[in-house]
Amino acid sequence: MEKTIIIIGAGIAGLAAGCYGQMNGFRTKIYELHELPGGLCTAWDRKDYTFDGCIHYLYGSAAGKPFNHVWEELGTIQDCQIINHEELIQVIAPDGKKLIAYCDPDRWEEHLLQLSAKDHKASRRLAQGVRNFLDFDMSLIVEKPRELMGLGDWMRLGLQMTPFLGTTARYGLLDARDMANQFTDPFIQRAFPHLFAWPKIPMIAALATLAYMHTGNAGFPVGGSLAFARRLEKRYLDLGGEIHYKSQVQKILVKNGKAVGVRLYSDEEIQAEAVISTADGRGTIYELLDGEFTNHKIDSLYAEGNLPVLSQLLVSFGVKRDLTKEPYWATYLLEQPLTIAGRAFSEISVKHYCFDPSLAPPGHSVIEIMLPTSYDYWKSIYGRKLYDTEQDQVAEQLLEFLESIYPGIHEDVEVVDVATPLSYERYTENWLGSTCGWLLTKKTMTMMITGMRKTLPRLQNFYLAGQWVEPGGGLALAAYSGRNAIRLICQADGIAFTTDARQIGAAT
Repeated sequence: MEKTIIIIGAGIAGLAAGCYGQMNGFRTKIYELHELPGGLCTAWDRKDYTFDGCIHYLYGSAAGKPFNHVWEELGTIQDCQIINHEELIQVIAPDGKKLIAYCDPDRWEEHLLQLSAKDHKASRRLAQGVRNFLDFDMSLIVEKPRELMGLGDWMRLGLQMTPFLGTTARYGLLDARDMANQFTDPFIQRAFPHLFAWPKIPMIAALATLAYMHTGNAGFPVGGSLAFARRLEKRYLDLGGEIHYKSQVQKILVKNGKAVGVRLYSDEEIQAEAVISTADGRGTIYELLDGEFTNHKIDSLYAEGNLPVLSQLLVSFGVKRDLTKEPYWATYLLEQPLTIAGRAFSEISVKHYCFDPSLAPPGHSVIEIMLPTSYDYWKSIYGRKLYDTEQDQVAEQLLEFLESIYPGIHEDVEVVDVATPLSYERYTENWLGSTCGWLLTKKTMTMMITGMRKTLPRLQNFYLAGQWVEPGGGLALAAYSGRNAIRLICQADGIAFTTDARQIGAAT
């Protein structure tokens, strides 16, 4: 009899779990509260513009490189045009001085030395760090779920990691702020923490990203996030899977310590032999399962403030101006702080998408500004007229700022869109409107390396997948997470895990 697996959520982890479940002979059903696939990997159309809400770079975008085989198995990368950048980002001072994160380590070292010759030691160490990671396979860390890792597996992983131990030891406990303090130049000290999305990012992740971009293995898929998710959705449906959109799960059904199905908000109950939740971790554990299957470690993880969660504003503009000759991504250091939604900012990061002409009409551009923000601030005014007023005010403030970069841009604006943490919460149910699960820091980096369990205590036939059990987030880790949930089920059922739909049901 064909085993049925229910998957909660049609994000990247859920769709990946569905694909691998179908490949391994299971019958899978995905239940998704939204009407679109992708979860956080999404985009939305406003008039003739597409505002991308996710992908900056995609690990595994180059054939034969780390993570690529997963996208090959999932059918998302074949015949997909990839755009590679020569730089990650620029940080620009009020006087026009620039710190540029070049992907080429030689070019980056030369640039840093030009900015500050006296900081040659720090500059050369950084560039060498990128070189050392050019052949680093980060997928080894998540290749196999920790529940299946035996002593031999840990020994093999240790041997594979040995060539990189020096670099990981040097940069594993440094974040971008720490690295900035190794320079003496005042401009580099101020600018450096803003090169890699957030100041607390571990340098090991930052250097690996530059290395992957340099080798073409962290490019941008043309069409953006939703088009990418649609390719994964197609692969899943082609494999015979079922997706039920606008079908929000209310409870996970448990009988005698085993997950046996789900109940929807429509009161329909669906039975299954296993359940995988790729939905919000906190909501899954404490609402869908009523907090009955936790322990002290799990409770401490979700205690608010214990681990960092990133709530963001995404303000998007569609403009009738070609910005191709401008830096595609730049953070501007401000002379005076700018207070937005109750928070003071000394820098504003601006990104345009002219590198992908599919996202705007010819001669037009999409501009996006992402800012960390307080979930509580927006929650306190949600449902009141003040909420809409504040969104309009934030957009106008940022448009005035853009005038200082692109004079006259105000007259070119055709579309404005503001997404708050409440927007992300409404469409994904993510705790605090988080856009990446646990924020990647030195603490969560350690959790990523040691791995988080994909099961809950005292509950059988239930598995977790997605960003809340993959610290650091990212699409590649999400795909691996779904993959590994199916590996655990195959192990429990005594069958060999396969990534070839033609090789179903082989015994272990």
